[in-house]
Parts: sequence; structure tokens; C-alpha cells
Amino acid sequence: MVYESLKKVMDPELNIDIVSLGLIYKVEVKTISSDSQGVKVIMTLTTPGCPLAPVIDKLIKDAIGGMPGVSREDVELLLVWEPAWTKAMMSEEAKLELGMV
Repeated sequence: MVYESLKKVMDPELNIDIVSLGLIYKVEVKTISSDSQGVKVIMTLTTPGCPLAPVIDKLIKDAIGGMPGVSREDVELLLVWEPAWTKAMMSEEAKLELGMV
């Protein structure tokens, strides 16, 4: 369910979802209470100096925070740079859309 929500988050420059771009490395869901969950998203960006990092952070928190039992405040985003992102991490569909195949 979290990955489906993340597929709705589009990279503002490429207009391709962040899952298809291969930016999501791991998702951890933890129970906070009987009716509340926290979600931690471990991901990278295409470049370490990406100026759109705050925009993507907001889009992710909005998308996951709208899921049943998850509030925006219980969504944590952890940006990592290893392993470094490469074009090989993209889905075939994303590569086709960008004319890389």
C-alpha cells in the first residue's frame, strides 16, 4: 500500500514516479498504536545537490500521510547516498518514457 502511494509521487523535473525511477531503497512500517502506524522511507535522489529535495519530501509526506492510519507527522524520510543512484535502477517503463531504450 505504501509503494502504491509512492507511485503517485512524481519527480518534478522528469514527471516520472519516484518508484519507477528507482529512488526508493526501503520502506519500514511500524505500529505506533492499535490504529496508527509510522512509515520510514529510505531513498536517494538522482544527485546529492538536488534542489527539489524539500519538494519531494513534502510530496512523499502528503502521499503517505493520506493513507488510513498514517498521519503526515508519522512519515519519516531518510535520504541516503549509498548505494549511489544510477540509471540502471530505473524500471524499463521509465527508461522507455525518457527515451533511454
